[in-house]
Amino acid sequence: MGFSSFTLLKFLLSAVLITGVTEMVKRSDKLGALLASLPFVTVISMIWIYHETPAETRIAKVSTHAQLVFWYVLPTLPMFLLFPWLARQLGFYGALGAGAGLTLVLFALTRWIMGRYGVTL
Repeated sequence: MGFSSFTLLKFLLSAVLITGVTEMVKRSDKLGALLASLPFVTVISMIWIYHETPAETRIAKVSTHAQLVFWYVLPTLPMFLLFPWLARQLGFYGALGAGAGLTLVLFALTRWIMGRYGVTL
């Protein structure tokens, strides 16, 4: 399976973004956290989706993506609040696992609640 030059560009820019954030954290926790909290992944994904989707459906596709990201971000937020406490109790990897488990439960709960209001996630 070969990579197109566009796929390679996506890969490299995405890697540069993640590396940039982790390098910034070495210099400043606050600035690194600020950069990590910005929706770079979503914005970059929206750009890739826009350019890879046929013109007649690209706005609808990107708009749907943005709306779904909004709803899926909400159940991830408690993990970030609980992680410091979980890390002290369970260690780093235990906290990551517990946070992932909590997020999955909250995803399911969000889908169920939103479904009751007619929003399909």
